[in-house]
Amino acid sequence: MDDAGASLQAEMSAMGRAAKAAALRLRLADAASRSRAIEAMARAVRAEAPAILAANARDVAAAEAAGTAPALVDRLLLDAARLEGMAQALETVAAIPDPVGAEIARWTRPNGLDIARVRTPIGVIAIIYESRPNVTADAAALCIRAGNAVILRGGSECLASNLAIHAALAKGLVEAGLPEACVQIVRTADRAAVGLILSGLEGAIDLIIPRGGKSLVARVQAEARAPVLGHLEGLNHVFLHASADLAKAVEIAVNAKMRRVSVCGAAETLLVDRAAADTLLPPVAEALVAAGCELRGDAAARAIVPMSEAAEADWTTEYLAPVISIAVVDGVEGAAAHIAAYGSAHTDAIVAEDPGAAEIFVDLVDSAIVLVNASTQFADGGEFGFGAEIGIATDRLHARGPVGAEQLTTYKYVVRGSGQTRP
Repeated sequence: MDDAGASLQAEMSAMGRAAKAAALRLRLADAASRSRAIEAMARAVRAEAPAILAANARDVAAAEAAGTAPALVDRLLLDAARLEGMAQALETVAAIPDPVGAEIARWTRPNGLDIARVRTPIGVIAIIYESRPNVTADAAALCIRAGNAVILRGGSECLASNLAIHAALAKGLVEAGLPEACVQIVRTADRAAVGLILSGLEGAIDLIIPRGGKSLVARVQAEARAPVLGHLEGLNHVFLHASADLAKAVEIAVNAKMRRVSVCGAAETLLVDRAAADTLLPPVAEALVAAGCELRGDAAARAIVPMSEAAEADWTTEYLAPVISIAVVDGVEGAAAHIAAYGSAHTDAIVAEDPGAAEIFVDLVDSAIVLVNASTQFADGGEFGFGAEIGIATDRLHARGPVGAEQLTTYKYVVRGSGQTRP
């Protein structure tokens, strides 16, 4: 190992030790103290807005100069409104019920033992993410709310933005009397830092959360020496059942695809029930095209509406752009089969007036989020009332769907007796 590598390893190991110590402080801090810290972080973000926006402008200019796709630039971009949204999200997290210490269940055994299942912090969480600087603030707030210390490693494309946001967050923590080490950020773009995090930092890290593209998540899951909470891409579907109300079908399909194409909750495939495709597809397709969306369809869809031919790769492509693939399927079972074959278990929706069909869809589709008569763009922790989110977990353990403060806790059993011994 050269001197630079040894220096980085020493720096990262020190971050791990500091995070462990900070996690103990947070575990002992009461809910009000953690609320005050998050509120102070929100004030600091507003106070440091000029510095944050200036840093973000440098990141955006560099991304555009490098030919970064517009959808990815949009993910990176901060403006006054988005920065205010970031501060408001912090305040929302500060106000949500504190999960730490909450009783999930409680019962008494015949021998008199009182047993409670109680939420407790996970400890030290490492979050590796790309593109979105708002994740820096959201992740910090949610981890503090749940009593966890956090080590953040954002993408090189938004390093300046992340460092500026973190500087503000650190000021808020100090103002509230908590250690700066409660929220640490990797200050280098050196990819070796990711490898060191995946090693677990000598046992300091209790959970690793990747938020980014398929290659990042695959690397983390393959190399991590600590538990991983996965977040795959959003290969999301909207299924128009034969019973769908046409007005709802048009509005939901357009919103799900076009409201914001760069988010992981954007729909990438439209499925249309063969029994009503001649009626449903033309007006929905017309509305999507009018909104600026490119259509790529299978043979059955192209026979109804002129559009480009969908290749096999289209069914597994997260476009993050104004492009949607369209397939005609045989009822709920056909839609569920298509989703099972090509989806990422992220978010899928049905538009249907037939409640029986909707419930069959809910039962058959095993995704983290399943919606009935609503846009996939609701795949967002803020929309679920969590205040913010670290991502949409697509694993089946330990959490699924939007990851908020409650999902960043584990639990322990507290057993209270009066002198019982086991015979």
